[in-house]
Amino acid sequence: MSGVETLRVSHDVAVVHTTHPFVIARGGTSEHRLIRIRVTAHDGTEGWGEAAPNRFYGETPDTALAALARLAPIVERCDPWALEHVEAEMNAALRFNGSVKSALSAALHDLAGKRLGVPLYRLWGLDPARAPLSSFTIAIAASDDELRQRIAQAADYPVLKVKLGTDRDEQIIRTVRAAAREKILRVDANAAWTPKQALAMIDVLADCGVEYVEQPVAAQDLDGLRFVRERSALPVIADESCVVATDVARLAGLVDGINIKLSKCGGLREALKMIATARAHGMRVMAGCMIETSLGITAAAHFAPLLDYADFDGAALLTDDPYVGATIARGRIAIPDGPGLGVKQRGID
Repeated sequence: MSGVETLRVSHDVAVVHTTHPFVIARGGTSEHRLIRIRVTAHDGTEGWGEAAPNRFYGETPDTALAALARLAPIVERCDPWALEHVEAEMNAALRFNGSVKSALSAALHDLAGKRLGVPLYRLWGLDPARAPLSSFTIAIAASDDELRQRIAQAADYPVLKVKLGTDRDEQIIRTVRAAAREKILRVDANAAWTPKQALAMIDVLADCGVEYVEQPVAAQDLDGLRFVRERSALPVIADESCVVATDVARLAGLVDGINIKLSKCGGLREALKMIATARAHGMRVMAGCMIETSLGITAAAHFAPLLDYADFDGAALLTDDPYVGATIARGRIAIPDGPGLGVKQRGID
């Protein structure tokens, strides 16, 4: 795997904070540790990427750093233009650790775009104007008053994604609908319901005019997904059940669409494969995010024109985003025109 040059991989760990504790059915916090990665070429050009480890997928910041120690040598001796090959080599070296792989993939794509002087979306032949609106997440709140405050703070966003998976789900969604009568509502249960609970709640969601429901049952409960989808009044989107491209085919007929996250799938090439596979099976395609800075969000935003739905609010939820990149003001996804990812450090021209 000898390349034409030697690259250097470096990293640092950043701690960022959300405006409110970001709580979903599995719990939550307001403090998040992210790993920022730089791939530096011999001419000094840098490619940037970000890893957002998630415990649900077996990652912590510490395990992500351990994975980076194994993956960095692969990247450092690769041909930086052989993007497909290097992702395959990383996958052969480690089966999981998607967040670190995606950060390295993003950094290599950023490096290539910067060297060619074009944004990543242009390398892919995409039109930024075709990106869908992004939703803004309403996480689980401690009380109805707090919930209404968060809805008011999201007044500029026309699409809300409501987190459920509590013992008061019906009250939550009815409170949101009453406070946001004209908005598009989407619901994410984060695998919290049984199939029968899902159907009961979907009747309520349909009554509230919800557009679709995301991951209503446990990730590995494919029979449960089929049971729900065959009886559901709403489209069903798989998130935790769909990690990489090989998962898509087995979900065909069980769900209406998939949710891609770079931190799950492990790279931009893998994300594009997931989109193509889903389209081949007539499925809808969504992409989402973890709690990430604009660096992580922007990597996914570049393929937004290929999506039906987007949930790119990870950086918009932060109080201390150190980067400037893709934005979702009023729900509109604006992708930077700068070369590569087009991300800059905040306060630095």
